[in-house]
Order: sequence, then C-alpha cells, then structure tokens
Amino acid sequence: MINWNRLDTLLLDLDGTLLDLHYDNHFWLEYVPRRYAEKHGLAAEAARAEVLGRYQRAEGTLNWYCVDYWSRELLLDIPQLKEEVNHLIAVHPHVLDFLDAVKAMKKRVVLVTNAHGKTLAIKFQRTALGGHFDAVVCSHDLGLPKEHADFWDKMQQVQPFEKHNTLLIDDSLPVLRSANQYGIGQLLAVYKPDSKLPEKDIGEFRGIRSFREIMP
Repeated sequence: MINWNRLDTLLLDLDGTLLDLHYDNHFWLEYVPRRYAEKHGLAAEAARAEVLGRYQRAEGTLNWYCVDYWSRELLLDIPQLKEEVNHLIAVHPHVLDFLDAVKAMKKRVVLVTNAHGKTLAIKFQRTALGGHFDAVVCSHDLGLPKEHADFWDKMQQVQPFEKHNTLLIDDSLPVLRSANQYGIGQLLAVYKPDSKLPEKDIGEFRGIRSFREIMP
C-alpha cells in the first residue's frame, strides 16, 4: 500500500489518525453542551442546539479548532474542561510500534495538526506520542487550517518537504483533497477515526483500518 522506497517524509494527522477521535467527539458533542447548560441555566436540549449551531457557523475556519475562541464564545474554560475528561484520550492500536518502525527506516516524521497548542500539550502529557516526531506543525501557527489550499505552501516555508516523496495520513476528506490538489505523492485515509462509531466513507482515497496494515 505504501511505496517506502519513494518516501522521504511522512506527514501524520493527530486526532482521528494517531489518536482515537472518541475523546474529541465526546468532549465537543456531549461534555461541552452539558457544561454550557449548567453554566447558563439552560435545558440540555436547548444548550446542545445552541452550541452545535455555533460550531456549524465556525466550521472550516481556524476558529473551529481554537480553544481560546471557544472559551470566549461559550464563556467556559475549555482547556480546563478538556483536562476533566482527559482519561478518554487514547492512542490508536499499533501506532507507537508503527512510529518506531518508521523511525528505524530513517524517514522524516512530521506531525501536522489543526489541534490548538493547548490541546496538543494536554494530549502529549497524557500519551507517549511526544518524542516520536522530527517536527510538529500546528495550523494555528501558520494562520490557516490544513483544508485550506494555501496551507501547504505555508508549511513548505517552515518545514520544507519534497511533495512527490511524501505520504500524508489523515482522517479528514477536505484535508486529503487539499493535499491531493497540492500534489502530495501518497495519501491514505482512516476508516475508523472514532473507535466507538462505524467505519466512515473515505471517498476516492485508499484507507487503513489499522496501522498494522502498513507496518514497514
């Protein structure tokens, strides 16, 4: 599935790819609306409808991923709330073995994430992922989310890579499509970003169900 001989750089998404998306889905879809209802004295369904409506309006923008933005919008301490349910943060099976194997092949491994820096700190503190990357690129530092067409040009300025000899693994179809349009040579989607949900439609892309499938 992967042409390792033609691969110099591996770009990896975080949430849903290396980490189980169940934590994020539970946090944003269940926990935040519940705490918003408590904070503002609203009925559960009314709070959920209001919060999800706000999410929808921000989708596709950097604000959608920004914990500082949501702290201001919802009048909640989002980083603190994330800590309260951090026991749900989990690395997908075989990920750490895969990263060790790729490292042994002397490939450059770059984490490329839309996650906010404060979220990243919480997740690195909770998992053993932190030391496995040659570099970490956070879209908040570049001012654009990964699904934006100009993101990859901006990334080239901070972490240059030869796009034809690069593999991106991501669970987001808009991100994979923007990377494909940019010309990144190899692309893989993830069938099951959230371990508690059914497999997702990965559109026109090849995909993996487990990192064991692509172990070097």
